[in-house]
Amino acid sequence: MKKIIILISLFIMNVAIAQDAPKAKDPKKLMFTKEEFRKAVMDEMTKKMKKIGRSKMTEFANQLLRKEEEVERLELEIQKREQSLKINEKSFLKRVQGFNKRQEKFISCLDDVDNRENKRIEHMVDVVSGMRPQNAADVLSVQESALSVQILGKLQAAKVSKIFNLMDKAVSARLQKQYMTMKR
Repeated sequence: MKKIIILISLFIMNVAIAQDAPKAKDPKKLMFTKEEFRKAVMDEMTKKMKKIGRSKMTEFANQLLRKEEEVERLELEIQKREQSLKINEKSFLKRVQGFNKRQEKFISCLDDVDNRENKRIEHMVDVVSGMRPQNAADVLSVQESALSVQILGKLQAAKVSKIFNLMDKAVSARLQKQYMTMKR
């Protein structure tokens, strides 16, 4: 019922406005800003509704127009937020890509360091395997124990047993213990 009343009142209002509107000779001469047009519509509608004598209808129409303006304002705000989110999303994706590139570079750098260390250890294994067992035992006894264990882990078992036999017993026991728990 309310919808029908609203539609009828809007129709009556439009007909009344159309009848009272002056006929323009040149439609290009009538130019209004959006705000001027709304104000003119509001004023004209208020006049026509007062002539009809329905102040509640005037208030209702004013409320409808205010709500329409509020909806438009909220739509603009939503559009601005969507644009802001798109910009933030692009920025975030760029940062993620930059982070991934730095991470890949860092990992490749770590891999490079590991490869160099393995090459140095392999070189030391070649050097120690060419030594006499006594000389190898002397070198490995004073060497850092983690490095000594890595070198011993890559030598032949017969050579390792001779080296352990020729080392100081305390050093030999410590290195053998680390050798047994060594991760392969």
